[in-house]
Amino acid sequence: MTILLCSADDTVIKRWEDLLGSKYTFEQINTVGKLKIRCADNTFDLILIHRPLIDTDTFLDIRRTTPMSRIFLLSDLPDEEEGLAFLKLGIVGYANTYISSDRLSEAVRVITGGAVWLGQKVMQRLILDSYTRAKEKAISESEKKLGSLTKREREIAHLIAQGQSNLEIAANLDISERTVKAHLSSIYEKTGTGSRLNLALLVNRLMFFPNN
Repeated sequence: MTILLCSADDTVIKRWEDLLGSKYTFEQINTVGKLKIRCADNTFDLILIHRPLIDTDTFLDIRRTTPMSRIFLLSDLPDEEEGLAFLKLGIVGYANTYISSDRLSEAVRVITGGAVWLGQKVMQRLILDSYTRAKEKAISESEKKLGSLTKREREIAHLIAQGQSNLEIAANLDISERTVKAHLSSIYEKTGTGSRLNLALLVNRLMFFPNN
């Protein structure tokens, strides 16, 4: 397997090569111009790029030139914003330039096996962002469905979510049980829930994901 090591700092390249050992074949590049030329001529199993060597535009040029090469970006001061930004552009690995030998070897193994390697902070941020998107989607869908209900239907829906029976709801709202059933039929149709359980889950989703 051939790994292309890319940095303007020769000590960084030497460190990476020493850490990874003799089981790989290495090529070394120290300028953006040379990097673009090599990527135009070859597809590499893995490209390690020192973050100071490139900006986002340069990265996109390289990505377009060698779309099948896996790119592992290493930064002197890694942070989650930078990692996520380059992840969206197509990197498959992100770590500290001075990563330990064991972790670098593990990262290379994971990446060449087809997976993505991210530092802990970037992974935590990715999880948080995924949670936030899921939360926003859940709120939007729930609000849209419940927004079609009348004031009385919303009252009944919230009482259903609290586990109250039709008889209890009728007593609390001073209406007949038959009226409660009629409202429920309308609520199920408008929300597409079809059952007390699904309706309760829909209402409680908004309570679990407060919109703040």
